[in-house]
Amino acid sequence: MKWEKFKPPEPDDPMCCCECDVDPHGCCCDCDDLDEACSRWLKGEPQKPDCVLPVFGAVMDRLRVRLLPGDRRVELSMVPALVLLPLLLRLAALHFLLGLVILTALPGLVLLYYYATHRKKGRTLFFLSLALFSLAYMYFLFVTEILPRGDVSHLQLVTVTTGVVLTLISLVRTKRGPGFVQPSLAAIHSTNQSQLPDKHSASQNEVDQSMMPASPAKPVEQQTQSLTAKGGTCPLCKVVRPPRAGHCRICGGCVQRLDHHCIWINSCVGKANHRNFLLTLLLFLLTSLYGISLVLRSVCPRQNLLTALLYCPGVYNQYSSALCFTCAWYSSIVTGGLLHLLMLQMINISYNLTEREAQLALRKKNGQSRLHGLVIDTGVYSRGFWQNWAEFLTMGEPADRHPSALTDLV
Repeated sequence: MKWEKFKPPEPDDPMCCCECDVDPHGCCCDCDDLDEACSRWLKGEPQKPDCVLPVFGAVMDRLRVRLLPGDRRVELSMVPALVLLPLLLRLAALHFLLGLVILTALPGLVLLYYYATHRKKGRTLFFLSLALFSLAYMYFLFVTEILPRGDVSHLQLVTVTTGVVLTLISLVRTKRGPGFVQPSLAAIHSTNQSQLPDKHSASQNEVDQSMMPASPAKPVEQQTQSLTAKGGTCPLCKVVRPPRAGHCRICGGCVQRLDHHCIWINSCVGKANHRNFLLTLLLFLLTSLYGISLVLRSVCPRQNLLTALLYCPGVYNQYSSALCFTCAWYSSIVTGGLLHLLMLQMINISYNLTEREAQLALRKKNGQSRLHGLVIDTGVYSRGFWQNWAEFLTMGEPADRHPSALTDLV
């Protein structure tokens, strides 16, 4: 046995950062891996494959920035959106062919990043920061480049500003939580189930079983079993989830009436925030379309709005006009993708269907394809077009929903 492990450190011995209790937020581990990696790097030797990930995680954990409540870890996934987006847009405004290449490759790069992070089932702030920074940067260019031209009235500026503010307010309300299934539900059902056999056995000791009437707690037991059969017990959360609830591996919890996990808001869309999510999409699309129309009218005044994006002669003669035209194209690409998402959401609501239920129906092949494959109708919860929309609009928020703190909105 190595007794050196149990030897108390001498006062002059250097302490490991794991043993230091001065910093309450500091957690250090993988000290040996860091030492070995540094020594290999200084000697010019290649790193071990199983040592790269722990070292990278330890370095990421030590990258911190001082905020008001304390130390917070720096999310490096926010850096590409904050740095590369304005750089690529300004680079694309230099020439028509350069802009065509960048605007064509940019959605492909975002999709590649999505598939790379989707395999790990991890949360990332890249898409949320990209969406917020795109909205803020487009509004900044609108104020600094389009407004000085004198083609935008004060009423139009107020309309665009109001749309941006309402979009952000709706996004904050969406981020307050999708409505997670609380463990208290499982505790209530487990308590009811544990009490039922005790009452039944106690009644057997008093009277004969043949002469005994039906137990009054039996309907409660049947109710619990039917709830479990419809919703099931989550093997990960160990909670009895209600019907139409589902477990999100990215958020790490069961969500009531789970629709999908949206990467653009870095949260799930469920019973508590589905209406706000739809409202956020609608406000963003209306503000974006109105802003694009104002930009094209200012940059290409002689062209029709429907053809200005495709043909605008002389727009690359001035860098300011070229930058606004490039940003209008970028906003049109983002608007087109979100418009497709809004259409799918409205079609699913019309059939009283969630995206999760549609994916499960595709896997089990128990749904009918509608509208040329745009929606998979299971026919389980659909009650007609008007009743489906009435149920969605009057859908109450979960009673056990807890208000989120400001730090939890990311």
